[in-house]
This record gives sequence, C-alpha cells and structure tokens, in this order.
Amino acid sequence: MPPRASKRKATASHNSSSVTSADDSPTGTITGLDNVILIAPSDKNKTKKTDRLDTLFDSYANCSSGIIDPEGIEALCSDINVEHTDVRILMFAWKLKAQRQGYFTRDEWRSGMKALKVDSLSKLKKGLPELEKEVNTPGNFQDFYSYAFRYCLTEEKQKTVDIESVCELLNLVLGSQFQSKVDLLIEYLKIQSDYKAINLDQWMGFLRFCKEISFPDLENYDADLAWPLILDNFVDWMKEKRS
Repeated sequence: MPPRASKRKATASHNSSSVTSADDSPTGTITGLDNVILIAPSDKNKTKKTDRLDTLFDSYANCSSGIIDPEGIEALCSDINVEHTDVRILMFAWKLKAQRQGYFTRDEWRSGMKALKVDSLSKLKKGLPELEKEVNTPGNFQDFYSYAFRYCLTEEKQKTVDIESVCELLNLVLGSQFQSKVDLLIEYLKIQSDYKAINLDQWMGFLRFCKEISFPDLENYDADLAWPLILDNFVDWMKEKRS
C-alpha cells in the first residue's frame, strides 16, 4: 500500500508578503502554502478502513502466496459460522468477483468488502442476509447463476463442467426456488449417457427451463424453439416416465 502522506500544520499567512521565496530564504527552501500537504478527513477514514480490511485479509491469507486459499476460506467460514458449502459463500465470491475457485486476492477482498460496506467479521456475518436478497433480485440472479458456472472452470481454456459437479451446483443455486424441477433434472442427468459434461449454453438453458416451463405437465415446452438438445431429451424422458 502506498505510504500515507503526512499532515503538516500550515503556519504561513495568506498575505503574500509573508511567503518567503527560495531566493530570500537563508536555506534556499520554499516555506509558503504551496508545499503543505493536507489529508481530508474522508481520505483518512478510507485509509483506516483499508487498513482494517488488509489486517482481516492477512489473518486468513497464506503467508507464502499472499492470497486467501481454500484453507483460509474454510477458516473464514468457521469464524462466521457458515458452512463452506453454503450458497452464501458462493454469493460472497460473486460479490468479490473472485476469478479463481477457492481463492481470494487482496484486490478482490478490498473491492468486495467495500461494496458490501463491511470491514469486520461481525459486520460480514450480519451482511449475509442482505447479500442474499441482493443476489435474488431479478436483475442480479441471472448474473450470479452464470458466475456460478464460470467459477467452476478451474483449468485454462476449460469450457465445460462435469455432470457430477453440475448436479451439485444445480441443487445449490436453484434447489431452493425450483426443487421439484431440479430433483428430476438431476435424476435425468445422472442416468443419461449422452453427455459427460455441460457447457455454459446448456447451463443457462436449465435456468430458463425452470423459470418458463409449466411443471409437471410441460404443456408450454416447444421443442422447435431454441432449447439445448439435452433439454429436448429431458422432456422426452419426462413424458416416458409419466406414461
């Protein structure tokens, strides 16, 4: 972090006759107001808040890597009494805009915590319900849902997520809203053999299906529309299951 500028008290008068120039000063220095550095109270408060965030970050960061790793995240979860598999931790990662699954950088931590307006564990714990409300607004949930998939892309140039992980993720992010649909979709994904992994387009199709299609009759599902083929297959499986 850049060194903090010192605050010096201005002693010179606003009268220009009291300002000594470099030529007039015995030491050859300027003693006027131009070189006085003042720190506004708001800047000082921001600096203190950043210091608190950094201190908190350092208490969970790996000493050698300088970032919070999976072990540090588990310690954080323990301290705020939330399971590391809780969907709110994924929401927290979304708020931090964390780029790598299971890791938080200092910059991600600073920006995310500031966006949450928290700088302590107690405030973070109290702020989780508000974060949950924020995520579940229509304007944010689709972005969060997309982020949840991208967060699972742990390898460079990886484009798909394996079926087992997708099933766990579906239950985590959609289970509370669309449990009956999600349960059947997961059942189908586990028994089908055509797909070993799911891409982002298919993943986003699952959300659209849960939001738009009547269930369990599936009356408004039109296979001629732009649905991923895997959902056509799922609907066929559902109809066979019913009959």
